[in-house]
Amino acid sequence: MIAKLSQMGVTSEMAYFAGLGSVGLAFASWFASKKGESAGLDRADRWGIFVGEWAPTFFAIGVALRLEEQKR
Repeated sequence: MIAKLSQMGVTSEMAYFAGLGSVGLAFASWFASKKGESAGLDRADRWGIFVGEWAPTFFAIGVALRLEEQKR
């Protein structure tokens, strides 16, 4: 899968930026849910955690892509 992503032109830097973006999106979704919904802080926390879980995945893909780039 990583080799195919690399062949498609996805770079490790793109994955790192996606990871950083997901951290910002986690904060934004938490804040928007907290202010925009009347469901309370619990739901806002769940939204923030849900989106925040994407960051480690993107960073891991970035590391794998970096190793793939070094092989070439």
